[in-house]
Amino acid sequence: MATAQKPAAPASSISQWRIDPAHTRAEFAVKHLMITTVRGHFADVDGTVHEDATDPSRSSIEVSIKVASIDTGVEQRDAHLRSPDFFDAEQFPSLTFRSTNVAPAGENKLKVTGDLTIKGVTKPVVLDVTEEGRRSDPWGGNRSGFSATTKIDRRDFGLDYNQALETGGWVVGHEVKINLDIELIRQD
Repeated sequence: MATAQKPAAPASSISQWRIDPAHTRAEFAVKHLMITTVRGHFADVDGTVHEDATDPSRSSIEVSIKVASIDTGVEQRDAHLRSPDFFDAEQFPSLTFRSTNVAPAGENKLKVTGDLTIKGVTKPVVLDVTEEGRRSDPWGGNRSGFSATTKIDRRDFGLDYNQALETGGWVVGHEVKINLDIELIRQD
């Protein structure tokens, strides 16, 4: 009598990707005086994605952003944002994000839930992610592009500095819009 053969274990479908900092942008936007939007970005972004193409829920993302790399185009404002009034870059040199759940949300779309840590305070956030494309690069590597958006209330992370306006409202808005454009390079 022939014995049944055990099926071979499936090969790992998880691939590792690294953020390409030269082609990644982490931007934010916040209201100033309740009438205009000030935008800025962080230039120093690093991170790793472990992607399971067959089961996105097994994927994970870790990102670290250096606070000192903040750039709004105005050095005096950037220095103030690095100070203890805002990010306190000396005591809290990095912002971090670690995913806790990755879920499909339509064609080329994902909902990525994770823990965002700013100024030592960790809160859950949800990123609306769009896969922008994948292709081989001229150097024999594989790349993929993603964009993501979310909104946070900066006060939830201890970024409380503000001044009330005589006419009502605040100098700095509470809501911060975050936009990410990320290029990944496959590592395996």
